[in-house]
Amino acid sequence: MNSDELKGGARYVGGKVEKTVGDAVDSRDWKVDGVVDQVAGAAQHTYGRARSVIEDAIDSAPELADEARDRLKVAGERVVDGAQRGGKVAAQTVEDSPVLWALAAALGGYALAWFVHGRRD
Repeated sequence: MNSDELKGGARYVGGKVEKTVGDAVDSRDWKVDGVVDQVAGAAQHTYGRARSVIEDAIDSAPELADEARDRLKVAGERVVDGAQRGGKVAAQTVEDSPVLWALAAALGGYALAWFVHGRRD
């Protein structure tokens, strides 16, 4: 809690008391002053609260950045490991059935050439 929160809360309570006294003695000036102090106190308290939240966010930013960096590193390692395993599996599959893969590559190349160049009449 910072000083603005404390002062704003105190001013709000003081305004509440002032308005209650104004109601009791039927004084318009006391009522108006009480409401003004309530509004000003609430605004100052809200400002202080926002300041506290921002200060807390700034204080915790380095830890959050470190955590994000660690998570990204782990995710990157998982992607690399998965790609390496997938590459090994693909290489093993090609070694196991090279004729099938050669046929698939030829068919893919023909389809790509047909798509790029189209039919020629």
